[in-house]
Amino acid sequence: MLQNPVPWPHGARCAVAFSFDMDGESNLLQNFGASARGMIAARTLGRFEARAGVPRILSVLARHGLRQTFFVPGWCVETYPRIIEQILEGGHEIGHHGYLHEDPNSLDDEQERDAFWRGREALIKATGMAPRGYRAPSYAFSHRTLPLLAEAGIAYDSSLFGDEVPYLLKDAGGGDVLELPSLLALDDWTQYGDFEMFRSGAPIASPRQAMETFRAEFEAAWTHGGHWIPVWHPFLSGRLSRCMAIDGLIGEMREKGDVWFATLGEIATHLRSLMASGAWSPTVETFPFD
Repeated sequence: MLQNPVPWPHGARCAVAFSFDMDGESNLLQNFGASARGMIAARTLGRFEARAGVPRILSVLARHGLRQTFFVPGWCVETYPRIIEQILEGGHEIGHHGYLHEDPNSLDDEQERDAFWRGREALIKATGMAPRGYRAPSYAFSHRTLPLLAEAGIAYDSSLFGDEVPYLLKDAGGGDVLELPSLLALDDWTQYGDFEMFRSGAPIASPRQAMETFRAEFEAAWTHGGHWIPVWHPFLSGRLSRCMAIDGLIGEMREKGDVWFATLGEIATHLRSLMASGAWSPTVETFPFD
């Protein structure tokens, strides 16, 4: 049922890459500016990530021996350096997620460029290396984003929804980036994110209900040789009952077998290797659309 499925390493039937967007307070500060300073309850939602959410997720991943991918805005990298150190100490990948979680579609050319390079420099300063991956804040991949990614040497993006298998984003002006797509059903905002301040009206689901959706997508990917890339936020999925459910889901995946657990960067490296050998070729999406 999948067109152009990827041959995964070691004969695995499915690639699994848990990805976490650690936004902290950046979204709030970006959307509400100076008035956000007094929104104490709302700010504690983001601050929970550094206090408990990310450490709890890291402990679950460590227990299962997994290394995964965290997308972090530059402001969070600068504000919570110890958490960044803990992510790196666990062997996890840190990807580019803007500077203050700016929506690129709401910015002009210079503003998007400034936010992109400022966020990238914050990651380089904290990690000692340039990020290989990018996820646009709020999935707001603009008509200017791809040239920036190509200019920065970004290997992959994970912001778009144009296929159920990886594909190639090709800029008409030159350069290309691999797209590792997800889908909104795998975003924990659709399960847990009932926040008026962020214009989200999703009813809050129980972890059992949320896992039914996440599990269904995994079963489909496993059956047909696809990939499973959730987009989860530690201030939501790092809560105790939800993290317990994640722990159980990982156990189910491991018991099922034939699953390749990888960072998004490792998936991108595998895809490029297949492309170089001729063992697999991605479909191509050329930009701009219009």
